[in-house]
Amino acid sequence: MRQQQRLSILCPRCRKLISKDVLQCPYCGTTRPGSILKNNMWVRGMAQEGQLIRAIIYANIGMYLLSLIMNPRLSTLSFNPLYLLSPDNKSLFLLGATGAVPVFRIGRWWTLVAANYLHGGILHIAFNMIALWQLAPLVVMEYGNYRMFVIYSMSGVIGYLVSCLAGVSFTIGASASVCGLMGAALYFGRSSGGVYGRAVYSQIIGWAVALFVFGFIVPGINNWGHGGGIVAGVVLGYLLGYRGLRPERQGHRILAAACMLITAIVLLWSVSSTLLILLFS
Repeated sequence: MRQQQRLSILCPRCRKLISKDVLQCPYCGTTRPGSILKNNMWVRGMAQEGQLIRAIIYANIGMYLLSLIMNPRLSTLSFNPLYLLSPDNKSLFLLGATGAVPVFRIGRWWTLVAANYLHGGILHIAFNMIALWQLAPLVVMEYGNYRMFVIYSMSGVIGYLVSCLAGVSFTIGASASVCGLMGAALYFGRSSGGVYGRAVYSQIIGWAVALFVFGFIVPGINNWGHGGGIVAGVVLGYLLGYRGLRPERQGHRILAAACMLITAIVLLWSVSSTLLILLFS
């Protein structure tokens, strides 16, 4: 009995219990599901429902808390909710705030990644994480974990690059990445059709309209980043495809792993370089 348990695994795609030695999963058709390339700690972690979304949220919260600890400003104690618990611009710049000035004048291209994990206040991060928590499960359900992370990561970079080209000098926040998920959901709803697809499309288009109305009413909102993120999400959704068109493939896993590795390296560089600057300044 114990030997049989050791030879049984969960399929890395459909999570059904199968034999480790089968050449193809009888449930979803995955070839060689017991291979170390398809059944390892990273793949199993990515496949667990909600774990990747929580990891993204934890990374955002961790970077936000670090920005507060490094150099909180007096407005941290302000009664204005827009400035409550707001980190200093210096700490945000050192940790990787992006924009036309950091990217084009100073050459800090890595900030196109880091800025997606920085926030300017408690309301800023709260709104973005709530939106992520609502949107990401839908995108995971229709695209899968790997494609969701690719869309999230690349949409943030593309959205911020668009805002840099538009002349936005200084910007932060996960909203460009979240808008990428919104764009992918829009593409899915429009492309898949049917009652469910139309319902998804109408709900997301309502969110998008509300987002841009809010962006034009409230000063300081990076509408270029939002728009670039949505367009990037639509294009990436088309290029990567959703589960109704094609299942997740090894190429999607490799691309997601590359995005995760780049993100980890950039955030590690962001934190370590900032600590060194503050230590020796």
